[in-house]
Amino acid sequence: MSTALISVSDKTGIVEFATELHRLGVRLLSTGGTAQLLAKAGLPVTEVADMTGSPEMLDGRVKTLHPRVHGGLLARRDLPAHMAALAEHGVTAIDLLVVNLYPFEATVARAGCTLGEAIENIDIGGPAMVRSAAKNWNDVAVLTDASQYAGILAELNAGGISRTTRFALAVAAFNCISNYDAAISDYLSAIELPEADGAVPKRATFAAQSNGRFVKLQDLRYGENPHQQAAFYRDLYPAPGSLVTAQQLQGKELSYNNIADADAAWECVKGFDAATNGAACVIVKHANPCGVALGATALNAYNKAFKTDPTSAFGGIIAFNTVLDEAAAQAVAKQFVEVLIAPGYTEGALKVVAAKANTRVLRIAMDGVDRQSESPWLRGVNNHDIKRVGSGLLIQSADHRVVSAAELKVVSQVQPSPQQWADLQFAWKVAKFVKSNAIVFCSGGMTLGVGAGQMSRIDSARMASIKAANAGLSLQGSAVASDAFFPFRDGLDVVCEAGASCVIQPGGSVRDDEVIAAANERGIAMVLTGVRHFRH
Repeated sequence: MSTALISVSDKTGIVEFATELHRLGVRLLSTGGTAQLLAKAGLPVTEVADMTGSPEMLDGRVKTLHPRVHGGLLARRDLPAHMAALAEHGVTAIDLLVVNLYPFEATVARAGCTLGEAIENIDIGGPAMVRSAAKNWNDVAVLTDASQYAGILAELNAGGISRTTRFALAVAAFNCISNYDAAISDYLSAIELPEADGAVPKRATFAAQSNGRFVKLQDLRYGENPHQQAAFYRDLYPAPGSLVTAQQLQGKELSYNNIADADAAWECVKGFDAATNGAACVIVKHANPCGVALGATALNAYNKAFKTDPTSAFGGIIAFNTVLDEAAAQAVAKQFVEVLIAPGYTEGALKVVAAKANTRVLRIAMDGVDRQSESPWLRGVNNHDIKRVGSGLLIQSADHRVVSAAELKVVSQVQPSPQQWADLQFAWKVAKFVKSNAIVFCSGGMTLGVGAGQMSRIDSARMASIKAANAGLSLQGSAVASDAFFPFRDGLDVVCEAGASCVIQPGGSVRDDEVIAAANERGIAMVLTGVRHFRH
């Protein structure tokens, strides 16, 4: 390796890296502020402007867009014609490119950032050089992050950068450029200039984003089944309080199914604000909540949630919205738990769960999660849901709709009591996370029976009743939530016969009048939300 071109916005570790390159006999080329920094450190550095014979222009907008730069990056060493062209035009072959880009994402994330400031932080020359070097990876190594410096120095000291490493660096470089371009596209697509009359689509680039703006966290042992391969990815910039931000404190490696179920449990429990609702516990099995409860303490919430369905709770995922203390941990430790999730743990709790070495214990910080904001990013939920179908994608905005108390409409002759109002709103929150057709019986801040994933709503209602009976729980006076409307009165009749005293449902059926009449006939309160929460 004879020549390196260094041009970085983030100068972390660059002096130390360049010093080692110089020690190894590598000639240093650089630009602007980077060149000044290296020269100040006493390193012999040649300005790119001196090498190209063209000064930097337009406030630095044009400095590396020159044939002497890109010729040096793109020339194939195995082609005599390419090397002859370099010699004829006096172009120096560049063997190592070190570039990181203008901080566009950091700039637009800053409060008060203007469109003009964003535009000035769109890098042009940097991505062009990175693409040239990455295209010619057989001959040129390209570094786009300071974390790569140490490994490259180790290989250079050992004799040279391997072909495998150069290819990996090229892949990382193209990923870097792809994410950078997507960030610019996402930002500009969200801008509506006054004169554009709303013509700029806010989500024009989402399809591209869904394909490229994810970072692999880990390969998984297998997918839903042992014969399927799987990996776990996160958004390039994950939302606060989301599952991918979890810190695993102990236990075996998370599996595909663990992650899917943990997400269902965490998103559900996160909907209950500890400051407003008190402690909440959610137990999930096979992507469905099988027990949800509120309590004065984590222990109280857990005991109530566990009572809903002790059989299904075995081997489940348990999530809390509050710090897990020793008393709650001792109760949880009495059963087999796959994954335990909480925003924090006391020292006593950690000592208790440490005895269950295989239990996967996750801590997810709730800092920055704003449940009241209309922005899904602030609430820490996904902006979109994506589902693969044969050779295609289904993309929809995520279901983060929250129904306010003011939107609820009583359509029955009987008015809900204050306790029924509390139970109905609790049941509605839970039903949102139960697979359709969802029927959820609740009372006193806990689930009593959950019916999920059946082909008919009647079957879900009957299943929920059976679950409650198996757990020894009475449904008399309970509140029921249905994730979608009752298409006929028969489903309502089933929940009433089971003991329901009030029902919350979206409404919207052509037979709403028939169902409301049935509620009046049964003497129960009925509340409509106007919002459906199908979860397939």
